[in-house]
Amino acid sequence: MRTLPTMDDAEFRDLFRRMLVTRRLDEEAIALQRQGVLPAYAPVRGQEAAQVGSAAALDLSRDFAFPTYRELGAAVAMGVDPVAYLAMHLNIWHGGLYDPSAARLAPPNAVVGGPVLHAVGWAMGAQLDGTGGAALTYFGDGASSQGDIHEAMNFAGVYRLPVVFFCQNNGWAISLPTSRQVAGGSVAARAAGYGFEGVQVDGNDVTAVFDATRQALDRARSGGGPTVVEAMTYRLGPHSTSDDPGRYRSAEEERARAERDPISTATAALSAEDIADAEEHAATVVARTTEGLRALKTPAGDDMFRFVHREPTAALLAQHRAWKESQDA
Repeated sequence: MRTLPTMDDAEFRDLFRRMLVTRRLDEEAIALQRQGVLPAYAPVRGQEAAQVGSAAALDLSRDFAFPTYRELGAAVAMGVDPVAYLAMHLNIWHGGLYDPSAARLAPPNAVVGGPVLHAVGWAMGAQLDGTGGAALTYFGDGASSQGDIHEAMNFAGVYRLPVVFFCQNNGWAISLPTSRQVAGGSVAARAAGYGFEGVQVDGNDVTAVFDATRQALDRARSGGGPTVVEAMTYRLGPHSTSDDPGRYRSAEEERARAERDPISTATAALSAEDIADAEEHAATVVARTTEGLRALKTPAGDDMFRFVHREPTAALLAQHRAWKESQDA
């Protein structure tokens, strides 16, 4: 068994179980998309350690996470019902069917760089009301070029906000390699320009990710300001189920990077019994999730209008009436 400096064997086994659940759910989601059950899906294969390790470091009694559309591992690590999370991929409900306030996980955000702005706003609120919590926000190396990211980091740096900017540098901004996407070669190094800490970590080592994120969250909660954590990982699969990575990267590169698969890396530190137990647990979760997703029904069309404003505006009411008339015609 592996000797871990920051956690005991039971904690490591728990992280591995969550990583394996993420991997098996990811494989099932791709299969469901190919079968036509899910219209589209963004795979996370290769990024399980980055997502599970970072989200597991959260204090769910006071922190809050802000995901992109590719954070299945974070949702699993935070205990979100996979059916409720993956419901958004059925295209019947925007942002999933779970309660963000209870889960401490904001609805998945498909706007590139969008969740970072939301996290900084939440962090300012946490600072003002003195709750002592910190925000953890996800984005990729491609998103790091968005103006929203720079504005959010500058604002967080000026006000010393309790926020951790977690960049999953998976090597590719869709079809553009990081070398052509990130000037200077490091997202973490940019933190210095905004006056706060920036660290790079092996994104395929779940314990290294956990340690780096926990330290950053502790710093944020204690008034030490923001941190950029750049997890260096690799997207083993396509950007989405409509993408063909074979058009822009070589099979040789994929084989070489697969040798650092985070699941395989973690497996090497576990016994055969631990692995078999984790596989059995993952299979149970996958079966339950698939059954639950297939059983979900399309919500009433009126819900498009019912959950926009607490007090509907005149324009919204007019749109609702027009929609109902079109349905009755």
